[in-house]
Amino acid sequence: QEQLVESGGGLVQAGGSLKLSCAASGIAFNITSFAWYRQSPGNQRHLVASITSGSSVDYADSVKGRFIIFRDNSKNTVYLQMNNLKPEDTAVYYCKPTAQIWREYWGQGTQVTVSS
Repeated sequence: QEQLVESGGGLVQAGGSLKLSCAASGIAFNITSFAWYRQSPGNQRHLVASITSGSSVDYADSVKGRFIIFRDNSKNTVYLQMNNLKPEDTAVYYCKPTAQIWREYWGQGTQVTVSS
């Protein structure tokens, strides 16, 4: 059974760092591209970062230079290293494959709260 579990969120002061993890199971991980999204209250979900199976990456302009997406194929896990966090980064963060078949799927996400 396919499963994705996000973790690593929490409360951090502005300027701090957090590392989010997305553990996958039941997926052909090595050949799957993934993305992190986020949603803050009253707003739509937005793409934050993506990584292809070949580890090519892309970022939203709002997080470029601060966030790093990377993967560990040996652990079937995708990470999002978030540095120099800002209050506007406060959101629930979600991870999932980028393939269209996953378009309706959203996991439980992990809450990130950045205090000023």
